Amino acid sequence: MNELPQQLANGLILGAMYGLIAIGYTMVYGIVQLINFAHGEIFMVGGFGALTVHVWLPDSFALGAAIPLMILGGVLVSVGVATAAERFAYRPLRTAPRLAPLITAIGLSIVLQQVVWKWYPDAKKDIPFPQFEGGPIEFLGANIQRSDLFVLIAAPLCMVALGLFVTKTRSGRGMQATAQDPDTAKLMGINTDRIIVMAFAIGAAFAAVAAVAYGLKNGQVGFRMGFLMGLKAFTAAVLGGIGNIYGAMLGGIVLGVAESLAIGYVGDIPGMDLFGGGAWKDVWAFSLLILVLLVRPQGLLGERVADRA
Repeated sequence: MNELPQQLANGLILGAMYGLIAIGYTMVYGIVQLINFAHGEIFMVGGFGALTVHVWLPDSFALGAAIPLMILGGVLVSVGVATAAERFAYRPLRTAPRLAPLITAIGLSIVLQQVVWKWYPDAKKDIPFPQFEGGPIEFLGANIQRSDLFVLIAAPLCMVALGLFVTKTRSGRGMQATAQDPDTAKLMGINTDRIIVMAFAIGAAFAAVAAVAYGLKNGQVGFRMGFLMGLKAFTAAVLGGIGNIYGAMLGGIVLGVAESLAIGYVGDIPGMDLFGGGAWKDVWAFSLLILVLLVRPQGLLGERVADRA
């Protein structure tokens, strides 16, 4: 039990990253009913965009001052790739059978991986990412690394900003209208194409913030990092209720905490010593998803079909 605060802190940090990426999945699905499996690679290119900004900065530039510029660079790259994908890969397929954009998303994911692997300098192996100096900070019995403070601050700020945007702005209300009924929204004068592009852009921006957090936490970025993180984030979106932005963050935190607790405690259960440790964390994460969906198929915060009717 002495390890519980540390395991919860680890899970919260990991879950916040999952949640930031999951918001991109859930926003796009909520508006255009598309599962954008290339979103993991949108997250990945954001990490490389942030790293590129850091490489261009003078060595004397403090990391604390560089972080906002790195976020901006990552956001610009992620948003640029995401909006280009929406315009040239997904928009022509909106009226096509739903399998077509799904296959396109998988193909785009592979293309983005290979482009970074081929043309980014030294990307054939993981590239070191800057980290904050200094030891961990003790808080409520848990040691939190200085680099992890970034995601603990950024995730709540992003969620508050997104909540205010969706509920208080005209574009946010346009998003809600387009998600409920795109045809009626178009008849009411809402530019649904602009709303869809905006959803892709916001999801990509959040993914870029998560990519900076990932690099700070792990000390490296790589062209493969988007695959598993994207898969976990999609799992978090489904777990929380796909199409619900608050459910995406909740699903991410639940998934991250479940992984952390599984790593710390499953191996201590009598007869379960072979199923503990980090090697089994992905198994327990997807097992949790299956169990939740068996009990509540719409996810933790998903809308019931009866309620929608």
